[in-house]
Amino acid sequence: MMKSPLIAFVFTVCITVGGLEAAARQKTIARRVDSVLKLMTLDEKIGQLNQYSGREEVTGPESDKSDLVQEIKAGKVGSMLNVRGAVHTRRVQELALQSRLKIPLIFGQDVIHGYKVTFPIPLAEVASWDLPAIEQGARVAAIEAAASGLHWTFAPMVDLSRDPRWGRVMEGAGEDTYLGSLVAKARVQGFQGKGIGNTDAVMACVKHFAAYGAATGGRDYNSVDMSDRTLWEWYLPPFKAAADAGAATFMNSFNDLNGIPATGNAYLQRDILKGKWKFTGFVVSDWGSVGEMVNHGYVRDKYDAAASAIRAGSDMDMESRSYITNLSKLVIEGKVPMTLIDDAVRRILCKKFELGLFDDPFRFSNTQRETELVGNIQHRAMAKDMAKKSIVLLKNEDGLLPLSKNTKTIAVIGPLVKSEEDMLGFWNVGWPDNSDVVSQWEGLQNKLGKNTKLLYAKGCEVKDTSRAGFAEAVAAAQSADVVIVSVGEFRDMSGEAKSRADIHLPGVQEELIKVLHATGKPLVVLVNAGRPLVFNYTADNVAAIVYTWWLGSEAGNAIADVLFGDYNPSGKLPMTFPRTEGQIPIYYNYLNTGRPAPDDDKPAGYRSGYIDLQKSPRYAFGYGLSYTSFTYSDLQLSKNAMYSKDSVVVTFKLTNTGKVAGEEVVQLYLRDEVASLVRPMKELKDFAKLSLQPGESKTVRFVINKEKLSFYNQQLQWVAEPGHFSLMIGSASNDIKLKSRFELKLSAVKQRK
Repeated sequence: MMKSPLIAFVFTVCITVGGLEAAARQKTIARRVDSVLKLMTLDEKIGQLNQYSGREEVTGPESDKSDLVQEIKAGKVGSMLNVRGAVHTRRVQELALQSRLKIPLIFGQDVIHGYKVTFPIPLAEVASWDLPAIEQGARVAAIEAAASGLHWTFAPMVDLSRDPRWGRVMEGAGEDTYLGSLVAKARVQGFQGKGIGNTDAVMACVKHFAAYGAATGGRDYNSVDMSDRTLWEWYLPPFKAAADAGAATFMNSFNDLNGIPATGNAYLQRDILKGKWKFTGFVVSDWGSVGEMVNHGYVRDKYDAAASAIRAGSDMDMESRSYITNLSKLVIEGKVPMTLIDDAVRRILCKKFELGLFDDPFRFSNTQRETELVGNIQHRAMAKDMAKKSIVLLKNEDGLLPLSKNTKTIAVIGPLVKSEEDMLGFWNVGWPDNSDVVSQWEGLQNKLGKNTKLLYAKGCEVKDTSRAGFAEAVAAAQSADVVIVSVGEFRDMSGEAKSRADIHLPGVQEELIKVLHATGKPLVVLVNAGRPLVFNYTADNVAAIVYTWWLGSEAGNAIADVLFGDYNPSGKLPMTFPRTEGQIPIYYNYLNTGRPAPDDDKPAGYRSGYIDLQKSPRYAFGYGLSYTSFTYSDLQLSKNAMYSKDSVVVTFKLTNTGKVAGEEVVQLYLRDEVASLVRPMKELKDFAKLSLQPGESKTVRFVINKEKLSFYNQQLQWVAEPGHFSLMIGSASNDIKLKSRFELKLSAVKQRK
């Protein structure tokens, strides 16, 4: 029997997984969706496009929801966010089942880096350069969230950002599009597991589409202006990788892109996402962003905003009430075609069927599973492992670290030593009790025996200018053999709406470090933050610096493991650290100029640099030290020239030349030496993380193919142009150990012509 065009269309929209069995399941779902859609009134359809927040955790300006219960019962709500827990989600779902068609709700939550067990902030996790571990972190978050009745997380954030002033860098993967694309894929796979519908998986929501991380001046929600080529080459690939990984949903961004708010941007949502990329899931607005197009000056009122957003491809309206109050009138007046409403409803209903909610609306609301899985000890062990891998050793003069466990007296000083909540970082799921979070003080107590005496002094607060605690801190330092100083940001100084014009260590914390350094005692500084910070005195003078980010539930134990050598740090920076805000935006893969700054990093003449500052960053992308040392040798290329269908195999030897076992992240960079458009000085194109025992060597193998040599040309064509390429392999973007060169040639057929 021949499929009707409508059934065929629904089938296409719903397909998200491969295989004959999956295709058959999706075909069945498509028919079920169509059967429900035929029964729905216009108001019920619009209700599916409407999302409200519960009152547990409000992450934006709250709309008036005085009649929320009645709206749910009337089928005028399709999804709720900030309702969690097996008991709570069951109660609210019961309200939805009192509606005429008994269409279940989808429950969503910002589960960004853990649920009850909190993992390191996303930017910190990326510093591990460990994709399986990053995927596992998302997997644990999904298991716990799903066990609490949730179906959907508003993660991963895949926005590329080159500006550490932007507070939301803590939520992403840093500045590199290649690394960010791999991380996007890993996180989608972690959240969605073996597929949505399994009760240990949640729908991923890829955000923020698009270019949100390029907000002017690093100011959150600010305007973005960029060329199409920059958009396609740098900012879109992580989104494409997430879509290719099967992400169930996307979220549009708050910013305008070249004058058009993303929520009302048909080029992004219709042409690229649902058109060119053939995305079959649904798109949700960010909190209130449909209505906020009025503030942009793009539309006159919420009536026009609703029309603009639905035409552009925004399927679900989060918290602005623009759809629920205006779409019906727009359809009746002929200003919005019913086909657009039906398309959006189909996409949402498909996910509800895939989740299995029509068969059992309460299948995720299981109190026994919630008790067994949320916060269990195995998840904490995984969080500790991820936290250790996320730590970056920035400096270690004279091998001060690791410290000896036989040290008699250690002074532990600083405003963050005993903090528990701050260890969780921004965007943790709020819980009334954080007593299970391991502070740095507790971690040191757990690590050290009775033979080591720990002295404590706060020294100062994070943000104020009082130096009243300096004397006590100095006295503690003078009585100790080693001093550990814990400084940085409060957890709520990085994150959404947390842009900072001044990213130096806040308050008088660096003054505290200065007076402690003056005691002459060995000094180890821990920097807790959600973004790259500036701390020039510390960087220039202190012997040992450890960047600890915000590491989550097991922060204290993980930090103690690193400080005392039970884990050899292996983290590498996913963002460039500036010397001062005047260098921002700063990133490793910059384009050269006709007058490049001198390689010796000194101000000079009419060159592309500063007359009052060197061009180099404080710490480069990919940088991070270890307690051991590695040598790179024996670089070999399988060929010095390749055609477009060929590949070049690159091999070299990595040797652990130190005294302890360790892991090294080896990084491969390429440069297209001459092209039709100016190309970056180097681009990350591959990496590998290897573990080696002392004296052990391993052969590392990379394959370079046409894909790794391609870029978007002026016509937005993805091309690899013939010519010579520089190959660089090293331990950081500024620490290249091995170099070579090869050529991409035209095909033999074209050459004969």
